Amino acid sequence: MVALRWTDFHARLHQRLKRPKPGSRPSERPSYLLPQGQSVLIAVSGGQDSVAMAGLLVGLQLKWDWQLAIAHCNHRWAPIEDDAAIQVEQLAQLLGLPFFLRVAEEPPKGEAGARNWRYGQLKEIAQQSGFGAVVTGHTASDRAETLLHNLARGSGLDGLTSLGWQRPFEFKSRQSESQTFRATQPSESVKALQLVRPLLDFTRAETVEICGLLELPIWEDPVNQDLSYARNRMRHRVLPELVTQINPRAAEHLAQTAELLAADVQYLERQAQTLRQRAETSTGLNRRMIKDAPLALQRRAVRQFLQQRLPQQPNGNQVEKFVELLQAPQGSQTDPFPGGSIARVIGDWVCLGASAPITNP
Repeated sequence: MVALRWTDFHARLHQRLKRPKPGSRPSERPSYLLPQGQSVLIAVSGGQDSVAMAGLLVGLQLKWDWQLAIAHCNHRWAPIEDDAAIQVEQLAQLLGLPFFLRVAEEPPKGEAGARNWRYGQLKEIAQQSGFGAVVTGHTASDRAETLLHNLARGSGLDGLTSLGWQRPFEFKSRQSESQTFRATQPSESVKALQLVRPLLDFTRAETVEICGLLELPIWEDPVNQDLSYARNRMRHRVLPELVTQINPRAAEHLAQTAELLAADVQYLERQAQTLRQRAETSTGLNRRMIKDAPLALQRRAVRQFLQQRLPQQPNGNQVEKFVELLQAPQGSQTDPFPGGSIARVIGDWVCLGASAPITNP
């Protein structure tokens, strides 16, 4: 295992991790992104961001008593990805960490398909080997790109803040889609597996500097230069234009905006949860309790209600169809939601159920 030099970047990440995670309530017991003694699976592509993250976490390992390991997912989009897998395994050996490799049996299709496959493999490794957190190397630059990309697609606040510090990384058991992985890790029960992004305070330029200071090798994925992908066009065309022509710190400021919006989203979600819990039964929502609330809370309460009852996440149109019934005449109803259920007005209630009539709650 190589001894990595201590840098100001280590100190900066250490101070971030010592603070309760963003969004924690002062009245609650402090919650941290990567608690003392956590078992952490580091997702490493071989690019600068994930390699820098691995170097920083290894430098902080003794201070936090973490159990660290590295995982790499080979999509098999091109033969050069085999070289990346070898390089990441060599990095794991250099850092003295266990290594897990997953190789796709069939190359996933498109960005979304690759992401779904990759995250599925990471969850599987974590579930099988007892990790409490999976960490990815997303940076402030990625957060800025995500905000711009989702803004251009017409997203609401939730979409603009979708790249947050932490979220539950729930595992659903399914048959592996990949070849077996190498290396082993002692198995233990997984409790509330988390996906954590500890580098959201760092920019992409800084991760290059970190790799240079720590003398860590970087593999450049040629797919990241392919402008047929929307994410790459945002990275290589749109954001650089903002930086060079509008504001040199545009990426940092956009990431800060996402952080501010995330606090607003969290507050609205909590208020909507309180409203929903007062108004709901197993089959419907009391519209008298909801219809006079601000529209932002109506939409969020309805979406939370639908999330618990539909087989998939409701989209904006489906939420709006339900919200319109809060003010609609008796007997009004929607067309079927995913799974075939229908929302209809019955007395003071908007009920969700099968196409057969629903009795008043």
